[in-house]
Amino acid sequence: MQDFRPVGYVVGLMVVTLGVAMCLPMLVDLAEGGESWLVFAKSAILTLVIGGGVAFACSKGEHDRLTIQQTFLLTFGVWLTLPFFAALPYMFGATQLGATDAIFEAMSGLTTTGATVISGLDELPKGLLLWRGLTQWLGGIGIIVVAMVFLPELRVGGMQIFRSESFDTFGKILPRATEISSRISVIYITLTLVCAGAYLASGMDVFDATVHAMTTVATGGFANYDISFAAFSPAAQYFAVIFMMLAALPFVRFVQLTAGTAEPLLRDRQIQGFFLTAFNLVLILTLWQWQNQGDLSEAAFRRVLFNTVSILTGTGYANADYMTWGSFPVAMLFFIGLIGGCAGSTSCSIKVFRYQLLFASVKVQLQRIYSPHGIFTPRYQGRPVVDDVLPSVMSFFVFFVVTLGVMSVALGLTGLDFVTSVSGASAALANIGPGLGDTIGPAGNYAPLNDVAKWVLSAGMLIGRLELFAVYAIFTLSFWRV
Repeated sequence: MQDFRPVGYVVGLMVVTLGVAMCLPMLVDLAEGGESWLVFAKSAILTLVIGGGVAFACSKGEHDRLTIQQTFLLTFGVWLTLPFFAALPYMFGATQLGATDAIFEAMSGLTTTGATVISGLDELPKGLLLWRGLTQWLGGIGIIVVAMVFLPELRVGGMQIFRSESFDTFGKILPRATEISSRISVIYITLTLVCAGAYLASGMDVFDATVHAMTTVATGGFANYDISFAAFSPAAQYFAVIFMMLAALPFVRFVQLTAGTAEPLLRDRQIQGFFLTAFNLVLILTLWQWQNQGDLSEAAFRRVLFNTVSILTGTGYANADYMTWGSFPVAMLFFIGLIGGCAGSTSCSIKVFRYQLLFASVKVQLQRIYSPHGIFTPRYQGRPVVDDVLPSVMSFFVFFVVTLGVMSVALGLTGLDFVTSVSGASAALANIGPGLGDTIGPAGNYAPLNDVAKWVLSAGMLIGRLELFAVYAIFTLSFWRV
């Protein structure tokens, strides 16, 4: 019989951590005056009591070794539970959101999606704005740990290809996760501080620099203003591009770099592919702007660069309404969102390495057609790809497309139009944030959508952030028979 106390223990501790984090916006609101701080005080007490109670009740379980079922449940349970507690400040605070909207906003924050149902951001208390940034920042570091520790061990979507170059953890997930988290945390905090310093140098005030550094490094995209990054200087937008791209790189390479080894960072095929993809996309859209609109100004280039990188990395910031650019750029931006950054980063979507493995597999199949008696083996990063990786990657692509289709149909059945349904499903599943169209495009938000649609999108954010199979496996009978 399965012992689920280790799962409950870790989930309880994560809830406690979230409760402690609520004290930061509480202190900000307290310093600002007024009674907004009481919102976070009540939310923190409730979160700490429940999380602490669950952790204490499950503390007698064995925590050093986890079965495969426990590992899946732990991964899923943390990301399912935390949004319900993170939603409390939205329900009690100035926004006074209902349960559906509050959980949608919290899920969007913790999964670093960046979709929002809140308007009038410019007028919100600073504590609530900080909470939005803080949830994304915590979610960003959390997903790095999940991508580097849990998903490779669970053999999810081809992630097992990174086991040999990161950590051997199976059977000792929790102690190893603590060790990995400590290394990543130093890099993550340092990158955030440097980003905040760059924003300060570009003209942002301390509060805006802090919050936007959090949401940039997390590739989350929550901003303090309804017009997103259009509120800031061109220098700030260029700095955002730099740090969005850095945050979309594998954090294990930064760990190796700080240890004095730069070669893995420079020779990583995934990183090379990511930068090459970004360069080509920006070049194509810039040339299109020039040929069709006759605009080759710095401002036009900056708009293309910023929004392309923002969507490619899944950040979701905007400095312009790209829905007005024309049909070709809008279609391009839709498919750009389905690429994503690198594995082991805060970025999202399908990820560059899966496309590289897909192309490697296609190349081998073509070679086998040309030379039926030849022996050809797909290779990645100079090494042969092990047998279980390619089927895992192909399955991921199939499940991603099927899930996207099912979500689009479900959203359509709630009464949404085709563009909103498809782009909304894509934006949620790929954790991008803004969709397409007048309603959920860069100039709008998700508030006008009905409650059923918001629950569908919230589920899509969770499924996409955990790379599909970590969620789907739990709902199969064979999983519980293992």
